[in-house]
Amino acid sequence: MHKPLRIAAIAAACAVAGAALYGTGAATAGQSTANSTHEPYNIGLLVKDIDTYYGTTPDAAGVYQASPDSPYAKDLARLDKAARSYIDQAARKAHHKREKPAVVFDIDDTLLLSLDYEKRYNYTYNSTTWADYVNKADRPAVFGSPELVRYAESKGVEVFYNSGLSEAQRSAAVENLKKIGADVNLDADHVFLKDKANPPSYLSACATPGTWNCTTVQYKAGTRKHIEEDLGYEIVANFGDQYSDLDGGYADRTYKLPNPTYFVS
Repeated sequence: MHKPLRIAAIAAACAVAGAALYGTGAATAGQSTANSTHEPYNIGLLVKDIDTYYGTTPDAAGVYQASPDSPYAKDLARLDKAARSYIDQAARKAHHKREKPAVVFDIDDTLLLSLDYEKRYNYTYNSTTWADYVNKADRPAVFGSPELVRYAESKGVEVFYNSGLSEAQRSAAVENLKKIGADVNLDADHVFLKDKANPPSYLSACATPGTWNCTTVQYKAGTRKHIEEDLGYEIVANFGDQYSDLDGGYADRTYKLPNPTYFVS
């Protein structure tokens, strides 16, 4: 599932389009720049800011890519350095206490970058074009993400994925994660996707077969609760590009990756 709040999100992101959009659980300032008495940020200028932030450039095949020298890449590098240090310490502590440490990753724009889709469709969302894009299984990696997944595994930390993609998109998601080198625990016991037709029993408070009323926070926090309380893991870190990927508890620390192109409540 991609995020439907495209244009509203662009306005919401404008104040921070050229700055770091991550933290360890703390909300950034400037979530919205518009109110009833002030003119919103100009979308044309915002798109230029976003392109500058990503260093957006089409490659030889015409696919829009982020630059490894961009502010976006530098923000990710800082996050990666901090996360590695923390994961190393948390893993040592958990193993000493005989706990089972785990990390949880969102997929869209946490591990797989959808910048080309955003640019190609002018930051709008259409379920058909989005599904086609996901099913190509050819998105590039978010800088540093495959390496961070493998790093966590190397420290004896169990890797889980908690995504808003649908169950029907499982094979494409797994194929794409393999392509970028995040080939760790890509089985159904570790990759949690939305299954609206047959939701798991641990989401019964908001979803029953054929009826899905879960918000993003309910779905993602409910899945993390399942990982901790039912599967017996201690989630030491949770990574996502949206605050709704991170809210709701069941993680010792959260890491907000930069994403100035859309917002999911």
